[in-house]
Amino acid sequence: MNGIGPDPIDPPSDVDMVDGSFDKQYEEPDVTLLDFTQDDENPTRPLPRRADDEEAMKKIAFPDTVELPRPLSDTVHTWEIKNWRSLARREHGPVFQAGGYPWRVLMFPSGNNVNQASFYLEHGYQDKPPEDFVCCVQFALVLWNPKDPTLYHIHHAHHRFTAEEGDWGFTKFVDLRQLFNSTWKDSGRPLLENDEANMTAYVRVVEDETGVLWHNFLNYDSKKETGYVGLKNQGATCYLNSLIQSLYNTNAFRKAVYLIPTQDELTLANSAYTLQRLFYYLQTAPVAVSTHELTKSFGWETKQVFEQQDVQELSRKLMERLEEKMKGTEAENVLPQLFCGKVRTYISCINVEYESARLEDFWDIQLNVAGNKSVEDSLEDYIKEETMDGDNQYFAGDQFKLQDAKKGVIFESFPEVLNLQLKRFEYNIEQDAMTKVNERYDFPEEFDASKYLAPNADKTEPYIYKLHSVLVHSGDLNAGHYYAFIRPAATGWFYKYDDDKVTKATLREVMEDSCGGPYPLVNGEPPTDKQGNILLKQNSAYMLVYIRQSRAGRVLLPLTITDTPPHLQQRIEAENAKREAIKKEREESHLYMDVRVITEETFRSYGGVDLTSWDDATSKYFRVLRKSTLAQLSAKLADGLGVDPRRIRYWNMVNRQNKTNRPDLPTNESDITVEIIAQKSISNRSSELRLWAEVAEEVDESGLPVWPAHQPANQLKGTSPRPEIIVLFLKYFDIDSGILSGVGHIYIRKDKKVEDLAVAILEKMQWPNETQLRLFEEIKPQMVDAMSSKQTLKAAELQDGDIVAFQQVRESKSSGSLRSSSKDGDKGSEADESSGAKESGYTALTSFSSAPTANVKEYYEYLSLKRTVTFYPYSRQPIPAKFQLILSSKNTYEQLSFRVADKLDVPPTHLKFWLVATNGVPRAGIKRVPSQTLQNILNPPYLSNTGKPDSLMYEVLEMSLAELETKKAYKITLISEGITKEELFEVLVPRNGTVADLVTNLIKKSGIEDEDTAGPIRIYETLRYKIHRELSREATVATMTEYLTLCAERIPKEELDLPHDELIRAFHFEKDPDKTHGVPFHFKIIPDEKFSDTKKRLETRIGLQGKNFEKIKFAVVKKSYPPKTHYLSDDDIIWDVAENGGDFLGLDHVDRARTLRLNHQDLFLK
Repeated sequence: MNGIGPDPIDPPSDVDMVDGSFDKQYEEPDVTLLDFTQDDENPTRPLPRRADDEEAMKKIAFPDTVELPRPLSDTVHTWEIKNWRSLARREHGPVFQAGGYPWRVLMFPSGNNVNQASFYLEHGYQDKPPEDFVCCVQFALVLWNPKDPTLYHIHHAHHRFTAEEGDWGFTKFVDLRQLFNSTWKDSGRPLLENDEANMTAYVRVVEDETGVLWHNFLNYDSKKETGYVGLKNQGATCYLNSLIQSLYNTNAFRKAVYLIPTQDELTLANSAYTLQRLFYYLQTAPVAVSTHELTKSFGWETKQVFEQQDVQELSRKLMERLEEKMKGTEAENVLPQLFCGKVRTYISCINVEYESARLEDFWDIQLNVAGNKSVEDSLEDYIKEETMDGDNQYFAGDQFKLQDAKKGVIFESFPEVLNLQLKRFEYNIEQDAMTKVNERYDFPEEFDASKYLAPNADKTEPYIYKLHSVLVHSGDLNAGHYYAFIRPAATGWFYKYDDDKVTKATLREVMEDSCGGPYPLVNGEPPTDKQGNILLKQNSAYMLVYIRQSRAGRVLLPLTITDTPPHLQQRIEAENAKREAIKKEREESHLYMDVRVITEETFRSYGGVDLTSWDDATSKYFRVLRKSTLAQLSAKLADGLGVDPRRIRYWNMVNRQNKTNRPDLPTNESDITVEIIAQKSISNRSSELRLWAEVAEEVDESGLPVWPAHQPANQLKGTSPRPEIIVLFLKYFDIDSGILSGVGHIYIRKDKKVEDLAVAILEKMQWPNETQLRLFEEIKPQMVDAMSSKQTLKAAELQDGDIVAFQQVRESKSSGSLRSSSKDGDKGSEADESSGAKESGYTALTSFSSAPTANVKEYYEYLSLKRTVTFYPYSRQPIPAKFQLILSSKNTYEQLSFRVADKLDVPPTHLKFWLVATNGVPRAGIKRVPSQTLQNILNPPYLSNTGKPDSLMYEVLEMSLAELETKKAYKITLISEGITKEELFEVLVPRNGTVADLVTNLIKKSGIEDEDTAGPIRIYETLRYKIHRELSREATVATMTEYLTLCAERIPKEELDLPHDELIRAFHFEKDPDKTHGVPFHFKIIPDEKFSDTKKRLETRIGLQGKNFEKIKFAVVKKSYPPKTHYLSDDDIIWDVAENGGDFLGLDHVDRARTLRLNHQDLFLK
């Protein structure tokens, strides 16, 4: 008998789930494939030779998975398959029990739509499994020849079986051609012999300890399963999410945030308030929460949201920001108590009694990962002493001179919450680049930190620390993902916070899967790359948070909803209620319709073109159900009008071809729905229904309306039809006030003449019959035509909804009047009117401060040219101060300048204008072209979108705009109060001017004292926050480099007339000398002066005092690449250390300003 081993395990594409139709392919699970070329326990022993050797086969059937779940039960069941070729397309094996659940094997002997036999493991319930059915199973299916068990074929997998996914297995289990072949793998016998084979199922039910083992997370509810919710990832904010979750679950920190008084600054620009809101949502929301409000309050734009930042840097800056917010509140000292410890840096001489030491605060400890195997090793490395001997001896003052010494740091105290920052990223010399350290690095669940304290430290209370959070980075330097393992309580479960998902996590996941190192394999051989290098896991702990066990009760104190500020709860509950109302309205919006109605009242109060502008001031708004009737709408409208709703009928408004909106046809049925009316209004371009509500002036005996245009139904046959009646709208233009207003409507027959219409108007206005009128038809806003008195309305092509504007004529000789003037009428002529129109037109184009009053036609022209322009003072920040002017589109640049100058009481030649961007800041300067019109200024052809409509910014200049064009503006930063105060000025200098001119104009612009009174000023250029060169007074401004920054400062008295070698250039940096910031400056150095004395002068020179100055570390930065730093001790002498003329004095401290560095935005918080 030939001994044939197992076939290679098929690829993951063969693993599928089956639905009822058996023809749908499913996404495959994550299957671990193993190369079983040797036995695991004894590599020299061959693989199992027989399929009936169940114990040997189990080793293949149940390989270790990544999760290593605990086995609950193992079951082996064999189905003896007979008459293979005669089987149905789909067959089930016998039901068997495993782990307390029924199971069976599902078989497709001819394949599930493939040319391979298909086998699946499925639950064995007769109908449907229980809704809460969940079982995690490792299984293997083995097909073997019962006459020769050495011939077998095996596949294995694992799956989370549920009511929705009740089967799992292998669509491509074995090729049918191989199966039916006369010989299986050159054995001389077939696998399927005499149409018979055995199928053995190896089923191991494993413990689902976390409830999410092999979960697909479809319809997963974090709140329901864990009691916690996640945070949404905005793009690349997973690092922020992991930090926020760790801080949120540090309950004392959360309570301190709640104690910050924000009730007087409930704005989303307040980062303390938005953090309170975020914590409240995490505490109460049922689903994942967005961090958009928080990042917006930080001042972050889209760029920062989509750039992954350093979580360590973010943590530090967030703490600094909150510490500032907590000053003066009851939470003022909470953060230092929680996170701040003490460390002593010392240099102690070996042979003499001399020591230099400095005690400092620390908020976190940065531990080296490279070269260390665990946290304990790194802490030992951190406090390891360095011997200073030989050429590196320590200068112990004039008394002891150079001495051998021990240099090191020791902790004086640890905080309640200990943050350990693991330096996973470091500079690789061979690759000349930053790389990630993925070597295995262990961290304890609990450790005693007292052995890292100074011998004289207070150790009366134990320094036992227990792990609280593990922040993990998965990926490399260029791309990756952050998530966190957090234990919210002193005891109990760890939870994995992975953006919007929160799941339970085992201790093994926390401690083993986050420590880096090589991937484990069953056969003990780690995977390697093509060069033979061992592949290391990309997910590794990046930040560890420990809590002092004796203080856990205080740090993790229980918090409830009552601990949140009342004003916060009330604000958010009100917002939620409003949001729900809007949501409900949106969900029901398809049931409602917006209706706008114009009435006689709204028409009379309107003075513009057409019948209305359809805004809230000139129409009545209703939101009604689509199924509501016109009668119901009338009931609502009648309440405001004070009339019987039966007297109201509606006219549909339509858009005419000339772009006017006029009534079309009346609707006399009151039981018709508004939806049907809207469907008829096909020409209405608005989403809302627009109607004119006509109120009947007459009613019959029963109170029903009588409409003038109504054709009686009982009219006798053979009688001639009633002449056509139309409804016209009337507007009156008052010459004295220059106001156009609606009068109402009037019914008139179309065969009447225009002069008859004039008579009807006099009756409606109750004016004397002798009153002269001029009538105009408002065809459209830009077309208003005078009407001929003898023409019929039909000949004038008037129809329902047309508008007739009229005015009184007071000149007795006006030939255009429709009534003869009285003896006492005003005198004048059309020529006078024309002249008046021209004069008035000129006034309109120059001042345009009030409407012209000559005639209707001119007034309509005024309306068409009218532009209400908003003016803002020039500023790079959006500000509310503004004023408005009514101008004409035909106003020229000069006329515009005169109007604004008159408003501001400044010379018109000293004004400059800008267009305004949509965010309220200047967009583009407007060139002074005298003939340019306001229309072209506001809508320039070279810009597709001008930003804010009808808006301009203005600046009042110190000189005329013409003179300004002969000068050039230079931005210069004036430094004062040491170097702590920076003021940016824009100084105008003649294009051929000198640096002396720049200084003179700076003094004038800033208002500071002149040089004769207060001392000389130096001007210097800076590049990347370092001094580039100092400029002489004789240098021309044309020689200055535009991309460099200009700075100016008073020369300190001690630096006047100093030789160049007695000044050192100083600059600011943060940890890395290449990470520069702040204002560079010159500083006087003195031979033989100890740095302890130098620091006193530096404190005065810089202008910083107290804690802010104490936080600065000083170093001499050597002129080399990369730059080398020598941090200064009190006994150092800068003159000796900075021996090279190109060396700098470096100030190492946190950059609190938001600046642009090396073409990228530094991480900042507002």
